[in-house]
Amino acid sequence: MSVGAEVLQVELVQSEPGEVTARSPQQLFWRRFRSDHVAIASLVFIVMLIVVAVAAPLIVKALNLHPLNTPNTRELDAFGQPIGPNAAHPLGVDDLGRDVLARIIYGARVSLAVAFISTGIAVLVGVTLGTIAGFFGGWIDTLLSRTMDVVLAFPLLLLAIGLSSACTLGNGCIGGLIKPGMSTLVIVIALSTWPYIGRIIRGQVLSLRVKEFVEASRSLGASNARIMRREILPNLVAPIIVYTSLVLPTNILYEAALSYLGVGVQPPTASWGQMIADATPVFDSAWWYMLFPGTALLLTVLAFNLVGDGLQDALDPRSAD
Repeated sequence: MSVGAEVLQVELVQSEPGEVTARSPQQLFWRRFRSDHVAIASLVFIVMLIVVAVAAPLIVKALNLHPLNTPNTRELDAFGQPIGPNAAHPLGVDDLGRDVLARIIYGARVSLAVAFISTGIAVLVGVTLGTIAGFFGGWIDTLLSRTMDVVLAFPLLLLAIGLSSACTLGNGCIGGLIKPGMSTLVIVIALSTWPYIGRIIRGQVLSLRVKEFVEASRSLGASNARIMRREILPNLVAPIIVYTSLVLPTNILYEAALSYLGVGVQPPTASWGQMIADATPVFDSAWWYMLFPGTALLLTVLAFNLVGDGLQDALDPRSAD
């Protein structure tokens, strides 16, 4: 067991007279988290949303919600206007006759995929560079910290618009690796968000590197790589989990905003942000086309935020049981 395990909280409870048992950190975490009913309900919603996104083709086919991306004027009224919610189309159709519910279901795929992939990349880069900067200090810390400042100086929306515009020419950028669409979204969002977690991890490591268990490991001849892997990183699990859960909804909003501006997922691929943008001109006559994608986006972001708050409270050792 790592010497760093001393920072983990263990609770002693008396189960029977004369008998004392200990609760592990995992048991303490689950006990606190499950007592937050709002966070549990939000987690159930997120799990259901992920299942819907993964099984989108099966769900759309089972509900007979086709066509998805193919315009169908037969689904419009006599004046060429979209039809509102009815038995055949529970959430109505858009101005091209496409089922709104089907596009919302497929839009969940895009939002979750972009959010999870970009957040994963940002966390990996931020944790790695933040740990190196905080552990070694000196010129390495100065170089990486200034790099974070430079990256944070770029406005996200302007960066995305410029990158997408530049990569529309020819075969895209970096030999076709970056093209307008999901790859651009992932790279821009990850590039813009990794410095935030990098700064948080750097601050944590600056505090941990002077702890007694790190000094003890160094006195036993452990290398820097081993100390970072076996002593530092295990004590960063809680802040990493909390920050990841809080940055996910932010990245979902980034994806919707960029798609709304037309530099995200390209038509006819369904995206909540693009659906809201398409609904803007016809909002007065087809209110459902903006309301339902906007509601899906609102509930998703709210659920992730509530789960993040619940995780933050459950992982806080100062919280009372």
